[in-house]
This record gives sequence, structure tokens and C-alpha cells, in this order.
Amino acid sequence: MQGIPEIALDWHRQGHGVALATVVETWGSAPRRTGAQLVIRADAAMEGSVSGGCVEGAVVVEALEALEDGAPRLLEYGVSDGDAFAVGLACGGTIRVLVEPVGPALPVAMLEDLVTARAARGPLPM
Repeated sequence: MQGIPEIALDWHRQGHGVALATVVETWGSAPRRTGAQLVIRADAAMEGSVSGGCVEGAVVVEALEALEDGAPRLLEYGVSDGDAFAVGLACGGTIRVLVEPVGPALPVAMLEDLVTARAARGPLPM
């Protein structure tokens, strides 16, 4: 099974608008760890996960808007303990998610380098 960066690159090469969402920070309880990713196509197709529940839907909406304007977004989601289970962040956890449209915000060459390094199980080139 392909990883999320590989799917993002494949979809981009097929001519789709693509945004990559990555969990960059977590505090407290969070359903996904730092580094979890979700790739979203302009037609709303998606693979992966950054959270679940209402948070995932909100990230998809932001990603679609990012594809429209080409600007990255740093999103933060957190809830009180009383509302935590309703949106998928148990025990009042907080997450930050970086959403980057491939091309305008996330350079294609950088994504290609990442995919190549992952395939070789090596470091990214400097």
C-alpha cells in the first residue's frame, strides 16, 4: 500500500489539485500522532487521516479552500472535556494541522524528494 506522500504525488502527476494535511503538534489526548497525514484532492477524494470526527471534516473544508487560493494553513483544534468525544478528540486533546496545497505552498520538487527518500529508506537531501 502506498503512503500518503506517494498518493499526493501520484494524484498531482495525474493533474488533480492536491493538498497535504499533516499533524504537526499534539497536546493531551489525540487520535493521531504527530506526522499523521491526509491527502485531499480538489474533487474531495481523500486518503489517510489526521483526526477523525468533525475535525477531519473541518480539515477537508480548509484543504479545499487552500486549493482555491493556493495558501497554506496552520489549523488548531481543541475542545473542552465535555465536548471532546463529539468531535473525536478524547479527553480534551488539542492538535495542530498544517495544510499545504501541492505546487503553490508545497513545492513539487520537495514532495518528489520526500517520496524518493522514503522509497530508499534514507534521509532527505539537503
